[in-house]
Amino acid sequence: MTEPSTQQPRRSPLPPTDTDSGGRSTVPLDSTAQLLTRITAQLGTQLSLVSRNGTRRPMHRTRPSDTLRPSDTPRHPAVPRPSPAEAAPPTLLVVAHGSRDPQALRTVLALLDRVRDLRPGLDVRLGHIELNQPLLPDTLDGLRGSDAVLVPLLLGRGHHVKHDLPAAAAAAPSVRTRIAAPLGPHPLLVEALYGRLVEAGWDPADEGGRRAAVVLAAAGSRDPDSAQDTRRTARMLAERLGGVPVVPAYASAATPTVPAALRALAARGRHRTFVASYFTAPGRFASAAASAAPRTAAVPLGAHPAMARLLLHRYDQALSATAPSEMVSLLASA
Repeated sequence: MTEPSTQQPRRSPLPPTDTDSGGRSTVPLDSTAQLLTRITAQLGTQLSLVSRNGTRRPMHRTRPSDTLRPSDTPRHPAVPRPSPAEAAPPTLLVVAHGSRDPQALRTVLALLDRVRDLRPGLDVRLGHIELNQPLLPDTLDGLRGSDAVLVPLLLGRGHHVKHDLPAAAAAAPSVRTRIAAPLGPHPLLVEALYGRLVEAGWDPADEGGRRAAVVLAAAGSRDPDSAQDTRRTARMLAERLGGVPVVPAYASAATPTVPAALRALAARGRHRTFVASYFTAPGRFASAAASAAPRTAAVPLGAHPAMARLLLHRYDQALSATAPSEMVSLLASA
């Protein structure tokens, strides 16, 4: 008889195992595919720490997204929303009166171009109270859902500022509006008036003289606040001219008229008189005032650089007035 074999049956080989310091078996080693995956992930992590010029980036500068695996990337990453500081500012809506004189619209458009040059990126639009396109309601209709500051291209308080502009804003509830103060009185207006007088031949040597004088020709209004604003501008211009008399006169609705003011000055020995056109643009009233001047009258304020700066000043002033009571104060005291 043969002796039974002492060899154990052959078993299929087990996967290699790790051993501890005592030679005891621990967790089986990864398969080849798993091992390659781990190597690839570690290599990607290391490469993410190397900048384009070959230097190693410090760990604290590494963005979390640099070490994310493709499977960890959000399927629909959120688009960052602009901060309030990055939001577009309200539209500057310049409100002009309107005129049948075609030169008036060209002048106003040139003024708006100056405003855009001073503040690139600001949405600047135009609306007229009457006589010209676009009319104010149409411009407001094109701003639905937006914010706008209505800046009147008007020189003082009167019916248009007190009634027409608030009514137009109330009729456009889909536009969030603020109404700025009228342009005058303001030192920038005085600078524009002075500049136009110099263009018309005013000689600074006349300042302080006994023969020189200026008539400040304005449109005129039945509103006493409007007349008060014009008189205040006349006083400011007189100071700018070194004390030369400046007499306000009007083309309609108030007295004295421009011819009457010129006659009164001549009776006082003021024969070297100039007419300053207190109008924002050419038109019927500006032409009538100029025709009464004994010499070349100053042209309307128009697109003078100081006018563009003043429009932006009134716009900024309206934005800084956060409460409705502040807006009322601006309209009452500007």
